Amino acid sequence: MIKVGLTGGYASGKSFVAAEFERLGCHVIYADRLGHAVLEPDGGAFVPTVEAFGRDILDAVGRIDRKKLAAIVFAAPELLERLNGFVHPAVFRLEEQLLARFAAEDPRGIAMLEAAILIETGRYAALDRLVLTACGAETQIARGMKRDGMTREQVLARISRQMPLAEKKLYADYIIDTDGAKEATTRQVEAVYRDLKQFAEDHA
Repeated sequence: MIKVGLTGGYASGKSFVAAEFERLGCHVIYADRLGHAVLEPDGGAFVPTVEAFGRDILDAVGRIDRKKLAAIVFAAPELLERLNGFVHPAVFRLEEQLLARFAAEDPRGIAMLEAAILIETGRYAALDRLVLTACGAETQIARGMKRDGMTREQVLARISRQMPLAEKKLYADYIIDTDGAKEATTRQVEAVYRDLKQFAEDHA
C-alpha cells in the first residue's frame, strides 16, 4: 500500500477532491474528523485537555464545547500550541492504526491522508506522494465567505496565517487546480488516481 497526502489552503476544494478520490477507491483518512474524535470523552486528548484548560470548557453533558475551547486557544498562540501538543499525538496514533488496517486489507491500495497542515507539521515526509489542491485567491475568498459566513476581511486574515500557496507547491508531486468547474477538477483527480494506482501496483 502506498501512503499519499492531500493538502491545500483554506477553501481550496480539498474536501471535494478527497471525496472524489474516495469514490475512485482510495482509503481516505480525514485528519479533521480524527481531531474531533480525540476530543470526545473517550478520545486520547480529552483528559489532558480538560486538565489543562479546566472544566469550564465542558458543556452540560460533559463534552468539550469546541467553541469555548477555540475562544481560549486562538486568543493566545502558546495555548494553541499546548492544545496541539495533546491533539496531534492522539490523531497521529489513530492515523497509524487506520493505515495499518488499510494495508492489511488492501496491500495494493492507496491510503490517503487529508489534512490542512501536512507540510507545516513535517508529516508529508513520511508519505510516498503529496497532492495539493490549489485555486486563485479570489476563489478562496468567495468560497470561504459563502461556506463559513465570514467577511472578506476574516477570510483574508485566515489565509494570511497559512503557508503561502507558492511555497506549498514546492513540496507537491501533483497539483489539482480547483478554480474551474467541478467536472474539470474531477478529470484531474481521475488522472492523478490512475498514476497513483500504477505507482501502488509497482510498489506492492
